[in-house]
Amino acid sequence: MTPAESLLQLLDLETLDLNLFRGARDPEAKGRVFGGQVVAQALAAAAQTVSEDRRAHSLHAYFVRPGNDALPIIYRVERDRDGGSFSNRRVIAQQNGEPILNMITSFHKPEEGLSHQDEMPDVPGPEELRSDSEIAPELTHLPEGFRNFMARERGVELKRVNLDPLYGRKTEPTQHMWFRLTAPPPDPAIAGRAVLAYASDFALLGTSMLPHGLHWTYKGLKSASIDHAVWFHSDPQVGDWHLYTMDSGWSGGARGFARGRIFNQSGDLVASTAQEGLIRYKPEKEG
Repeated sequence: MTPAESLLQLLDLETLDLNLFRGARDPEAKGRVFGGQVVAQALAAAAQTVSEDRRAHSLHAYFVRPGNDALPIIYRVERDRDGGSFSNRRVIAQQNGEPILNMITSFHKPEEGLSHQDEMPDVPGPEELRSDSEIAPELTHLPEGFRNFMARERGVELKRVNLDPLYGRKTEPTQHMWFRLTAPPPDPAIAGRAVLAYASDFALLGTSMLPHGLHWTYKGLKSASIDHAVWFHSDPQVGDWHLYTMDSGWSGGARGFARGRIFNQSGDLVASTAQEGLIRYKPEKEG
């Protein structure tokens, strides 16, 4: 099974009962569950409870507890409302009987309307950049475990426009990253949205650390997502390259806030994101 197939299988939930689903664990993960996985699986669970003519247009999630990668996750869906055009769902993700994530999501029947969008930033294209796996061997200053994670083949390929954050160099709180699923999903409307939700957690909170020259591998740094939101503007063709452009307008009080926009290569704005997270940094004293 290829890494992309493994990821799609991870997002294909098992139905246990009406409104009750089980998400498999990632066999290659260790420690804390990746937040993007929980959000994506919760969205996939909710999508199974609405009619096929409705597409997820937004989700808002709160991370309540860290998830344990050694265990599967149970998702309970509450069908709050099915209206003429919109359907609303609440999802509770739990392990060992305790919630690890609460999410609300809304689905909309496609219809025509007024249209405008932001322009895509002018940055180097993915064909001009190297992937994480190609640059990983050069990052000898970073922990070996992180380099190995970057070097291994993954279902979602990443290409970073600016490598300065990996070297601890202070930059403006803006960054750009190309990503794509290394195989097309079977259904861009459902699986494509789940993959995009999964990828939307990449590097977003880290944008808040850029002016401070910090990276999440630094000793003395503790960071975690608190809440996460995604707005889907169209069906994402995640087997093609997408540009994730992120900025952070504020950090303080041990929290950071960042926003993101996701464009396809044609320049269409496919999704928007926002996240607030915990950032605590107490540098370890030398000697």
